Amino acid sequence: MHTNANTGGLQFQVDSLLVEVFPSREALGAAAAGHAAERIRELLGRQERVRMIFAAAPSQNEFLASLIQAEGIDWSRITAFHMDDYLGLPEEAPQRFGRFLKEKLFDRVHPGEMHYIRTDGGVEAECERYEQLLREAPIDIVCLGIGENGHIAFNDPPVADFQDPVWVKAVVLDDACRQQQVNDGCFPDFGSVPEQALTLTIPALLSGARLYCMVPGPTKREAVTRTLAGPITTACPASVLRTHPHCTLYVDQDSYDGAWRLREE
Repeated sequence: MHTNANTGGLQFQVDSLLVEVFPSREALGAAAAGHAAERIRELLGRQERVRMIFAAAPSQNEFLASLIQAEGIDWSRITAFHMDDYLGLPEEAPQRFGRFLKEKLFDRVHPGEMHYIRTDGGVEAECERYEQLLREAPIDIVCLGIGENGHIAFNDPPVADFQDPVWVKAVVLDDACRQQQVNDGCFPDFGSVPEQALTLTIPALLSGARLYCMVPGPTKREAVTRTLAGPITTACPASVLRTHPHCTLYVDQDSYDGAWRLREE
């Protein structure tokens, strides 16, 4: 372990996964956004477009708020995707992930291309359409989080597959995932949370050349501990991030507390 001279955060590595610990959500978000912005500018300096996938969740708020302030990014050369959305919600529902990102990011910076997951038509056809868009060219950057049950995107433990043959699929959400949506303040009660969603699969997420994973808050402590200290298994889907050659996990004192000690013991 050592301290990052640029950010002041504690830094260490678990397998291939770089971990940085910050004193607050705000510090975490600012540091992660700074790193992502630096990478975007670097890529724009040597290629015509940058293709990015974004997560939509309250855990991403500080990161997104800092990213939209980053200077020197020509967002007209960014192609943006998001990684999941609910089935069965009206188009105008505030809980829709596409709407979340539209309000928090896309309407602020105006990417040149924005590809939204459509949930108002045929599920199989939409999975095929969105997968085709994702596969048109390499994914440069994925900005993601980790759920309370260890999921990444909506790859909950019962449906996660590290070798999934498809890049987009329909899933049934497990109870822990649905409860998190209530805990996050997105829905008033468990029964209001949709039971199904469309999600990018784990191979789709891991196809990104560079991954930035932002996970603040005390409700994520157990998931962070299992991600870092447990076996690499679909019982904690986020543990697979330890196999990616260029992924950084950003945590704060609330989500990190105790995780590394458990691994050392």
